[in-house]
Amino acid sequence: MASDNIADILTPEGWDLLNSLGPYTEADSLRLTEQLRKSGYAPGMVAAALTQSRLRAKASAKFGPFAEHMVFTAAGLEQATRLTVAARHAKRFVDAGLLRVADLGCGLGADSMALATLDREVTAVELDETTAAAATMNLMPFPNARVVNADASDVDIAGYDGVWLDPARRTTSTSGTARIFDPEAFSPPLSFVQELANGGKPVGVKMGPGMPHASIPETCEAQWVSVDGDVTEVALWFNALRRADVRRAALVIGASGAAEMVSAAEFGEGPTAAIGEPGGYLYEPDGAVIRAELVADLAAEVGGHLLDPMIAYICAPTYVDTPFARAYRVLDVRPYNVRALKAWVRSEGIGVLDIKKRGLSVTPEEVRKQVLTGSGKGRRKATLVLTRIGEDRVAIVVEPVPAV
Repeated sequence: MASDNIADILTPEGWDLLNSLGPYTEADSLRLTEQLRKSGYAPGMVAAALTQSRLRAKASAKFGPFAEHMVFTAAGLEQATRLTVAARHAKRFVDAGLLRVADLGCGLGADSMALATLDREVTAVELDETTAAAATMNLMPFPNARVVNADASDVDIAGYDGVWLDPARRTTSTSGTARIFDPEAFSPPLSFVQELANGGKPVGVKMGPGMPHASIPETCEAQWVSVDGDVTEVALWFNALRRADVRRAALVIGASGAAEMVSAAEFGEGPTAAIGEPGGYLYEPDGAVIRAELVADLAAEVGGHLLDPMIAYICAPTYVDTPFARAYRVLDVRPYNVRALKAWVRSEGIGVLDIKKRGLSVTPEEVRKQVLTGSGKGRRKATLVLTRIGEDRVAIVVEPVPAV
């Protein structure tokens, strides 16, 4: 990726410079640049070191303290797997008894790091030369991992027990990166993954979480993963890496740990949730649960019903603590009418309004501006859920149930 200059920091002088930089703000960037140049560092080396320092700071959300010793590219960091998720990928290979693993399209090497940590013998393959160099640096602490700069489709996988793939799903240009949505435009494409799996090889592949269900092969397990409420991927598992009794799953990872909901049913099959009125407690399912078509399963788990068959809001008469949804206590149900909501805000002295919505074309920002403008500066805070029940648009006044 031409916009990523890491060559200057892969020299002893550049590496020492990078590792000597402490945290700094964007406002300090110009002053620090001038200071380092006056100290005798070449302009290209200074720019590369400062860029890497910023990327390391950004990468801490995915890699924790490991980021302080890693090398990144901007696009590689965008697609990189969080280490907490990569560890779960690697455990699949351990549980299946697979020792030698090919990581095709390894990017910056997050999954290879996790595999190597669990004593797998890893060959990490990356087509982009700059990204492969970064992966080489990141995997240097692991003698059981090696990096090959090659096209994934050209690698002979006959000698490997299993294969992990993270196809490139972004294109890079001078204006930045852009997401690719067609699985056949990925590098390597989904058809390549299926060809490997059809040969019986244990295969796992990371795909974008918005992958249409119609594009998911019938022979795999599809596991959507969310981290702190953000749906990060859908992993497809084939052959020995697939659980025999699971077709679709939602893995939810949060501060209190991880929980998983699974189903053996095909997409479009499984239980059907009852439809009912708003009241009691409202549950907002995690995005992974929605993507995996497990909303009806969740409704049954909390003893609830849907408000509308096409919208993922659940109501139940009693509160059930669940990691698979955010819960709210229903206080009131009103017609969705901006003028009436504006009067309600004024009469209740509300100055801060949190708005959630599903099934309506409005944006929370737009509604918030409409109902708060000219309503005074109230001190109370309120939460509204805007949605549709059949043909009716409603505003449900709720209060969040504190997380346990």
